[in-house]
Amino acid sequence: MKSNYLAFAVATTAICASPTAARPIAVSDINNIRDVSAPAIDPSGTWVAYQVGSVDVKADKAFTHLWMTSWDGARTLQLTSREKESESTPRWSPDGRYLGFISSRTDKHDNDQLWLLDRTGGEARPLTKVDGSVVDYAWSPNGRQIALIVLDPDPEQSSDDAKDDDKPPKPIVIDRFQFKRDIEGYLSNRRQRLMLLDVASGQARRLVTGDFDDYLPAFSPDGSQIAFVSNRDKDPDRTYNTDLWVVPTNGAAQAPTRLTIFAGDDNDPDYSSYPAWSPDGRSIAYIQGGPVELFSYGTRHLAVVPASGGEPRVVTASLDRNVGNPIWSADGKSLRIIVEDDKAQYLASVPASGGAVRRLTTGKTVVWAQAEAKGHAVALAEDFARPPEVFALDGTNLRRISRQNDAWLADVQLAPVEDTVLHSKDGTEVHGFLVRPLTGANGRVPTVLRLHGGPQSQFDYGFTFEWQLLAANGYAVVAANPRGGTGFGQDYAKALYADWGGVAVPDVLAAVDDAVARGIADPNRLGVGGWSYGGMLTNYTIASDPRFKAATSGASISNILAGYGTDQYIRDYEVELGKPWEHLDVWMKNSYPFYHVDKIVTPTLFQVGDKDFNVPLLNSEQMYQALKSRGVPTELVIYPGQYHGLKRPSFLRDRYQRYLDWYAKYLK
Repeated sequence: MKSNYLAFAVATTAICASPTAARPIAVSDINNIRDVSAPAIDPSGTWVAYQVGSVDVKADKAFTHLWMTSWDGARTLQLTSREKESESTPRWSPDGRYLGFISSRTDKHDNDQLWLLDRTGGEARPLTKVDGSVVDYAWSPNGRQIALIVLDPDPEQSSDDAKDDDKPPKPIVIDRFQFKRDIEGYLSNRRQRLMLLDVASGQARRLVTGDFDDYLPAFSPDGSQIAFVSNRDKDPDRTYNTDLWVVPTNGAAQAPTRLTIFAGDDNDPDYSSYPAWSPDGRSIAYIQGGPVELFSYGTRHLAVVPASGGEPRVVTASLDRNVGNPIWSADGKSLRIIVEDDKAQYLASVPASGGAVRRLTTGKTVVWAQAEAKGHAVALAEDFARPPEVFALDGTNLRRISRQNDAWLADVQLAPVEDTVLHSKDGTEVHGFLVRPLTGANGRVPTVLRLHGGPQSQFDYGFTFEWQLLAANGYAVVAANPRGGTGFGQDYAKALYADWGGVAVPDVLAAVDDAVARGIADPNRLGVGGWSYGGMLTNYTIASDPRFKAATSGASISNILAGYGTDQYIRDYEVELGKPWEHLDVWMKNSYPFYHVDKIVTPTLFQVGDKDFNVPLLNSEQMYQALKSRGVPTELVIYPGQYHGLKRPSFLRDRYQRYLDWYAKYLK
């Protein structure tokens, strides 16, 4: 779940095309994609650091290293390259001499520490030796202090060199309302705490009291205060009430001052959008969530609150779209933000006092992050033709300066991606995509409907490897953004509220009907599939319509009752569906693929990680067992040691190969 009938109009855009002499994409190409992220521009505005993830096939692991490209794009340097080690989160010191990064280098327990790389030369050196793990950090304006977010040490880790395997296991004692989370596992009372590091001495001290999790630190312009985000309710597990807080940087640890009182989420840490101080230090911009009862279905707005306390001002109240990542203009009169809209994410400007949101970047592009220094702005962006790269913002134009994927892209041929506009059974307009097979086959072809996760997300103009892989193997790909997803406003998203198959099923079937009506899809060779909520919607779809001859359902759930108390969504469940013993009818309605499994005739492949606490293994086991009991062709693939999102490169390759094998078996 939430880490997505007859068509009458189609708008076509052919994006891509490597030279025709290039080869089609293969499963092994997943190893060739470089994952660019976390751009950070130096204080002079002349160099941009960023992290690049790549796969070590022999080690069967992905590693990230730091790179740097000049503002004009003329020079690119690799900054770190230590084998079998990773570095992440590059951030420049205010004088531009040092580049900070987070790494678990030399730590026997893989705890992350903060490191410094001196641009004048020499090896990187660890700056912290804190107990626990450094999760996040921010430089003070004068560079003498660094705000740290430090995760408490694991009490089970030995302080000596003995391996954990040599110690007898202890019982896991649970006393929290939300007691599990994907990757983190069973939750103890370990917390993320705000600390202040003195760079000269290397000493760190707690800044705030209380037993709560702290996130997203940001120094005031004069360095006297730090803004951060925290849920400090009596029982944070039961509410969405993250708030913006400030604390002085001098003195002993103390209770922070609360700036926001909205009952929902203020600056939800899951979206990694940092509080932004105005240049004069009088105001702080942040992201306010939607109505509490809608949680992630609600629209997120830009808000500004006085740094001394007072009533917040929602700046984008009239814009029914999610926004994030605010940066103030030098004069403090406006803010630049990222806006999520129909299949795109673009940069926009809005007056700090409120008013019209002015779009800055155009085109079919997805902007993920931005940074600025000395009037030079950079963004992380992608499109159909390439995975994310770093771009310089020249006025309203994005100029690419990193080229991490160019060599690989020159070797492969990409299929064109077309926009589609459809109407669902009830007349609702639904937008989506169509990818034709690279084989150039005439007439009707086997076609796969792919479904996005979330559901509060969307398919966008970004690079999608699996679409290209399917097209390279002779399939047309149909993708739609059904109701329940984002990009079309709050009403469109909440249409799926407490009815998780609901309107989404006819919406995605409309995309299939369109491809059939246009003479592209062979109605007798239709497949469907997705991961997370995409897997759930796959189950809802094949339980509603028998036309599909093959399905792949990844990390999904159909018996929603089985999710209560076994996955990480207890708070969401009780808000949206109510307690099972009080609203059993709602839970049963949302569980129909399992309790009406007799309606499913589609051969279905289930895939899941055995450590997934987001949508646990037992949910895939139940559906596999039910189909096996009924004699419907099915298979269950379990990936050992994997969470909700697969990370091991060999397992990623295996997943894609099994997609191809399963669809080929039943559609070709």
